[in-house]
Amino acid sequence: MSVLDSRLIPARPDLAASHLKGQVEAERFVDPVDMQAVVPSSFIRREPGLKGAVDDQLLAGDIFAVLEERNGWAWGFSRADGYVGWVELSSLSASVNPSDHRISALRSYAFSEPDLKSRPNMLLTMNSKFKAGRSKDQYIEAEGLGWVFKGHAQLLGEVSNDFVAVAEAFLGAPYLWGGKESLGLDCSGLVQMALEAAGLSVPRDADQQEAFLQTVWEDVLSDPDRKRGDVVFWPGHVGIMTDSEHFLHANAHTMDVTLEPFKEAEQRICEKENPVRSIYRPL
Repeated sequence: MSVLDSRLIPARPDLAASHLKGQVEAERFVDPVDMQAVVPSSFIRREPGLKGAVDDQLLAGDIFAVLEERNGWAWGFSRADGYVGWVELSSLSASVNPSDHRISALRSYAFSEPDLKSRPNMLLTMNSKFKAGRSKDQYIEAEGLGWVFKGHAQLLGEVSNDFVAVAEAFLGAPYLWGGKESLGLDCSGLVQMALEAAGLSVPRDADQQEAFLQTVWEDVLSDPDRKRGDVVFWPGHVGIMTDSEHFLHANAHTMDVTLEPFKEAEQRICEKENPVRSIYRPL
């Protein structure tokens, strides 16, 4: 991936991260200050303000490296995937709790007490992270968030052995540009979340994922047979084969995560864009 990718370079003419000194020009360089997302999700925007275009999302527990605070907004980059932008300060905490667990279910409530009848604090989504505290009965304390059902949480080192099954759990989730949670996500968000649950951290956008998987998986574009787990790329789009004939993807055609015959999806997408550009298969 190019070091000149502006999506991942926290630098402006007036300000840049200190680790970029000597690589970019800026009026001043500062050390980032880590803050932690303490709400279920928060958008990373191109400009400060609710009208700013959305590029990415922080999930609860994610770390955002802050370089500037301005009028209730923080400019910096996500430690999870490097994406640069603006995040609402109210969604961040200056106190960082190193996470040791993640939400493994598609969605799970964080309750105010270790009791299913207690008031829910928030609805967490898959891959939200937290530091575990006390344990009581069937619940574990997610510090700063609430009490989570133990069956919906895993240690960070525990991963799914089937990323396709993880992706399939999002079937029917609404399409949302820049989203990567069960309440709304885009094509690359689906792939990123499914692979993260399986222990593989990949970049945020489809072209970045394509470049990354090229280095770690097998190129099977010339193979006429599709297999479960093949990740298929068009310019600006990505999805996952669930078997030799069916394709799962978050898309703007149906405005949700849908499963359809691959040949139908390929024909429709090619009519609007270009033929399939690459296909990668786990080794």
